[in-house]
Amino acid sequence: MTRTVPQPLAEAGEGRWSPRLWGLLLVLAGNMLIDALEVSGAVVALPSIGTDLGLPLTSTQWAMTGFAVGFGGLMLFGTRVVALLGRRRVYLVALLGFAAASLVSAFAQEPALLIATRLVKGFCAALTAPTGLAIISTAFPQGRPRSRAVSVYTLFGAGGFTAGLLLSGWLSTYSWRLAFAFPAPVVLLLFAAGLRLIPGEDGPPGGSPAGARHYGVAGATAFTGALLALVYGITALPGHGWTDVRVVGALTAALLLLVLFRSLERAAPAPLLPVRLSRSGALVRSALGAACLNGSYLGLLFVLTYQTQTVAGWSPPVAAAALLPAAVPPALTALASGRLIARFGAPRLVAAGAASAFAGYLLQLRPGWPLDYTGRLLPTLLLVGVGFVLSFAALNVQATSELAPADRAAGSGLYQTAVQLAAVLAVALVAALLAGAGRESGSAAQLAACRPALVLVAALGGIGLLTGLTGLARSGTADRTAVHRA
Repeated sequence: MTRTVPQPLAEAGEGRWSPRLWGLLLVLAGNMLIDALEVSGAVVALPSIGTDLGLPLTSTQWAMTGFAVGFGGLMLFGTRVVALLGRRRVYLVALLGFAAASLVSAFAQEPALLIATRLVKGFCAALTAPTGLAIISTAFPQGRPRSRAVSVYTLFGAGGFTAGLLLSGWLSTYSWRLAFAFPAPVVLLLFAAGLRLIPGEDGPPGGSPAGARHYGVAGATAFTGALLALVYGITALPGHGWTDVRVVGALTAALLLLVLFRSLERAAPAPLLPVRLSRSGALVRSALGAACLNGSYLGLLFVLTYQTQTVAGWSPPVAAAALLPAAVPPALTALASGRLIARFGAPRLVAAGAASAFAGYLLQLRPGWPLDYTGRLLPTLLLVGVGFVLSFAALNVQATSELAPADRAAGSGLYQTAVQLAAVLAVALVAALLAGAGRESGSAAQLAACRPALVLVAALGGIGLLTGLTGLARSGTADRTAVHRA
């Protein structure tokens, strides 16, 4: 297949970037920032959403998990859609969908509509997030220019989480709806610029052979439905018990849909999740480690948001500022992550980062009222922030290190799916465990009732540490074997 060199690359030359190429990078990185902002923005707004719509914690959590279900549940399907329809077309349509869903969510009066818009936004992010990196890989010259572009793209993603906390904390003092509507005009501006700047492609879109048109809609629907049913069953458990038909029915439906997804994948001419990927130990360990890191982190933020705003009565801006120590370090050090990996190696950084985060979670288990910010919350958040600095980029690099070039796109999709699925399940489980805290009277009793949720967060961190240590041991064995053979 012949492919035309994207216009921005043709204008840039080997050492210089044209204004057009700079504009393309700002469009892609700006959208990455908005995707990251969506997660942190929802965290701070959750108490306001619950109060405004009259929802318990087990229902309010859908504002977070809905986005993660759409993102993680449809990531592999989104990768297939991009491969078959082309990057430019899908990216631009996804931007429009994201903007429309942002506006609808801001005016939603019914919880079902709010959840639906969060699912749509998650799917749009599943279409644009991996596609942005793919566009960079073809539009920027290989070597230092491309590495610099990826660094800027990563920096915007890391900075977006921090910006989301601050922006949502400020806007939520007026209305949580402003925090949900804010992305719409920004994304529309990105769309207008993208129309002129995002390069097209020649030949079959995405390099897919003509005639290979298996989208995997049935499989993607079954997988996403299983996640929705599983989350519903988990969050219905505190109020109805194991024997309630709603709980049993939802969990049974989740299991059956997962079995259906597996059957569809086995029969598919081009499965969304190739079985051969599971044979890569580095990919499996990285996916599990990243899932534990992301799931425990978002679970912790969910608990701390409840403790600071609902129990302690802090305002949204104060609560958002209190959470910043966990979000700022990754943003400040994003550009140095490559040098850290080159110097220490991914396995060492993954293990060290997991150990730092786990230590923070253990510290948070200490009881006490009132909330001790400087003695307990702040050290926890700093340790978790250091954990992300050390291990997040290393996990990304390690995930595809053993894969053949042809499998790296699918491997990256599997990795990102695991990261988002952890967010879905961790937040749902934490919300279910916190439901008991809401029934307690008195701030001290409510705070003590948060302990089961914090134990779950620490357990996820412990699994992540064991996974990191396993990878470190395997890398040491491989190094010794290589030396012995030499």
